[in-house]
Amino acid sequence: MKKNSLLLAVPAVAMSAVLLTGCGMFRSHKAWDKAQQESPLEIPPGLDTPSTSAALVIPEPGAGQANRPRETTDSFVMPGTVDDVYKRVGESFNAGDLGQVTAHDDNAHTYELAVSQQTIDAKKPGMFKRMFNGKSKESTDASSPDARKLTVSVVASGTGSQVSAQGDGAAVTKVIESLRGRLTK
Repeated sequence: MKKNSLLLAVPAVAMSAVLLTGCGMFRSHKAWDKAQQESPLEIPPGLDTPSTSAALVIPEPGAGQANRPRETTDSFVMPGTVDDVYKRVGESFNAGDLGQVTAHDDNAHTYELAVSQQTIDAKKPGMFKRMFNGKSKESTDASSPDARKLTVSVVASGTGSQVSAQGDGAAVTKVIESLRGRLTK
């Protein structure tokens, strides 16, 4: 019996080894297995790489003056005569925290104002700081190099008066928002 089992076991092991290693049914027949490398793409004449000679050119000083202030105009309308509103605007400017009045024309109802960059960037302090801060408000120096010039005018508009400001965009926004808050209370 030992011979019979050995005679059956040896050919079975050999047959299974041949079937598992050399049989073609266990191999892949995918198309990508047979793919071959194509020749590289050729660049047509005239389509070479773009010129990079101007890629790292250093501009002249002041050439890209992105920090130059833009001229803008903003306004709001409030009830009252032109003279009354003009007087109230002047009283608001007398506080000195918006900027310094450099000129005014009572006949044309206009104010020329110098607003410092500090005033433009200033944030409104909190309630406790406003109540308990003993510091006096600093006024804007009209000769300061960072002072922004703008014109505030009051003109008749329907049944009320229009208060408008023209000049540097950030300064106009700050002054109009402050005036609107003070005059419409």
